[in-house]
Amino acid sequence: MPYKVAFISLGCAKNLVNTEQMMALCRKAGYLVTGEPEGADVAVLNTCGFIESAKSEAIENILELAQLKEQGKLKKLLVTGCLTQRYPEDIRRELPEVDGMLGTGSYTDVVSAVEELMAGEKAEHFGDIHRTYEDGERLVTTPSYTAYLKIAEGCSNGCAFCIIPKLRGRYRSRSMEALLAEARQLAASGVKELIVIAQDITRYGLDLKDGTTLAKLLNELCKLDFHWIRLHYLYPEVITDELIQTIASQPKIVHYLDIPIQHCNDGILKAMRRHTDKAEIAALFDKLRAALPGLVIRTSLICGLPGEGEAEFEELCQFLREQKLQRVGVFQFSPEEGTLAAAMEDQVDPETAQRRVELVVDLQSRIMDEYNEEWLGAVMEVLCEGFDSAEGCYVGRTYADSVDIDGRVLFTAAGLVPAGEFVNVRITGVSDGDLTGEIEE
Repeated sequence: MPYKVAFISLGCAKNLVNTEQMMALCRKAGYLVTGEPEGADVAVLNTCGFIESAKSEAIENILELAQLKEQGKLKKLLVTGCLTQRYPEDIRRELPEVDGMLGTGSYTDVVSAVEELMAGEKAEHFGDIHRTYEDGERLVTTPSYTAYLKIAEGCSNGCAFCIIPKLRGRYRSRSMEALLAEARQLAASGVKELIVIAQDITRYGLDLKDGTTLAKLLNELCKLDFHWIRLHYLYPEVITDELIQTIASQPKIVHYLDIPIQHCNDGILKAMRRHTDKAEIAALFDKLRAALPGLVIRTSLICGLPGEGEAEFEELCQFLREQKLQRVGVFQFSPEEGTLAAAMEDQVDPETAQRRVELVVDLQSRIMDEYNEEWLGAVMEVLCEGFDSAEGCYVGRTYADSVDIDGRVLFTAAGLVPAGEFVNVRITGVSDGDLTGEIEE
């Protein structure tokens, strides 16, 4: 009998791609692959260990799966990903319910680990975190019309607040040949929205030293049968004129750019070990808006980094008022052990940092409402994601909304609209950050 292996993926989309690769390897080995751990031989939990909240979520999932084991509804628990890479000793000592672990350099050992666990052995694989897995075969779990293409592993930027280089290794670009082969398979399977991801896609190809660049990769991807190509994440200091020209000249690349700036105050940016200052960020935003009509910029911000006083925070708020960025994710600083920022002086009181997060969220919600209201009466192209019975209408996304992180369009239609179809919707209202409208027949 083939083993039944259940997969649960936590954390970011980059982690999801690794989960999908493990699923493909298990299916290739003849296992039954499922998303339901109850009744499985082995549950594989792919974890995030980036910040405190992610660690807590992972531990909660481990304990829930351990309960299934106690009830005889699950035989073995294999934990993979960033949490195991970061805390293997703690897991061995404090979570005896975990039967096996794979580090971030060893997720391709999943079949061996399952075999070892089912043979009664303790499976632990911690390989080289700097390796690159070129065979991108995956069991895609996103809706049939949307898929991620992870173009690189790891990160070499060395931001003071971030643990990722220690968990995921240095930056390694995948070869363009492997990426295009994977992208062709995705296009052939009916994917219409391709989301290009890595910790930093702008540095794609620089480590290969063969002339490969993100712009060259995008030009090749645009030859394939995708409708939208979406980009996450572009670091501001590596956005070249060549890349801007490619985005401007390729209609498939949506004018939505995820550019994490983290802050705007020069002192805070320097403490973060970022590579741009406020003037450079503002100049880049001006240049991008001039080149890309209708541009939507998403960014990520951190409130409460050590040394952030009221003046630095107010400067950030004023920057947001001036720039009117349409999409902003804001996070409270988390002093992660092993990072430079955790050891800095002038740590900000957590309650103060949380209050600042709430103030930015409030400010940004008003900016987003203004942006949404600008669309009233306009006709927008919408990717339908199906019928929402709770809302009593169809739901979808515009180019300005990335999957799972931005808003939605709630719209009505006289006939059936299949999920994955692009339709034109006239925007008639705004509701709690979402747009509402009716299909334009």
